[in-house]
Amino acid sequence: MTDKQYNPLDKLNLGKSVAEALLDGPTHSLGTVEQFEGAGIYVIYYKGPFEPYELMAKRNGQELTWPIYIGKAVPAGARTGRRLFTEITGRVLWIRLKEHADSIRAARNLDIDDFDCRYLTVDDIWIPLAETLLIARFRPVWNQALEGFGNHDPGAGRYSGLRPLWDALHPGRSWAEKCRARPEAPDELSEKMRNFLKEHQPPEDVRISFKPDEF
Repeated sequence: MTDKQYNPLDKLNLGKSVAEALLDGPTHSLGTVEQFEGAGIYVIYYKGPFEPYELMAKRNGQELTWPIYIGKAVPAGARTGRRLFTEITGRVLWIRLKEHADSIRAARNLDIDDFDCRYLTVDDIWIPLAETLLIARFRPVWNQALEGFGNHDPGAGRYSGLRPLWDALHPGRSWAEKCRARPEAPDELSEKMRNFLKEHQPPEDVRISFKPDEF
């Protein structure tokens, strides 16, 4: 008898293989991604002139290695019993990327032409693991310091909450402007972004590499 947890395959290596497949893939302009089928994971890169992101944008102007945001797109009801061995259909991942592009277009201080992305359609059982490893490795600023980029319109009757931090720094989404204003000033958030990027610079190698004890 042993009390060691049974693990037929190492989760770290499985997640890493999916993450590397994504990072080794081609890049696309976020604003012009053509429609495609499937669910999966994605990374978004910024290389524009918004000053608080200068450190990140400068590196990405040479090679896209520093994500500003990492996310996933899994259809509702994925991995229910009857769908366990059923291939996912629908443009789930493309729709998510389009939503992000629309959010950026709405922002008054961002330009969609300054954003690129990588995406990978993958069986949805691997999506959360790969996303978790990528976020832990790269610590993207829009995931960990400026929350709210991926938020949706909460709907009528729910605008009494504070607007997302992302919208406080990048105003323009009409639904967010119906929410209560935040106490943080844009200058305060800008400084927070500069400091976060200085403290969390990822490796320049586009491929993911890490040790188990980093997580």
